[in-house]
Amino acid sequence: VLALIAFICIETIMECSPCEGLYFFEFVSCSALVVTGVLLLMFSLNLHTRIPQINWNLTDLVNTGLSTFFFFIASVVLAALNHKTGAEIAAVIFGFLAMAVYAVNTYLAITKWRMNSRQQSSRQTSDYIRARTESREVDHRPEIQRLDA
Repeated sequence: VLALIAFICIETIMECSPCEGLYFFEFVSCSALVVTGVLLLMFSLNLHTRIPQINWNLTDLVNTGLSTFFFFIASVVLAALNHKTGAEIAAVIFGFLAMAVYAVNTYLAITKWRMNSRQQSSRQTSDYIRARTESREVDHRPEIQRLDA
């Protein structure tokens, strides 16, 4: 929502003299809005379960991390190059707020990714140990004993 508000604020600006900072902020806010919206839709409708080949936790982590980084850069650049109009100041404020929310989401995504990777490694280790112990056990089934006798 904050990325949408920042995008709306930046779109209301009619004039700019050095427009590069404004265009970069516009690109970052629009890109973050679209990519996050698509991921949100996929997670909400459980469409991500139909494509198990993609690590969705890592995809969310990369999206939020990159959005945090680019919102920070775009907000700093726009804050340095703005003309102190209301829309530019509002865009900078909402850009920093969006960056903060993406940073919190990045932290949560890192926590979730670490937890899942630990569970996966412990599951692989327990599967390996179980397979090793089962291969060493002697099967005492009667039909095998009759063949040996």
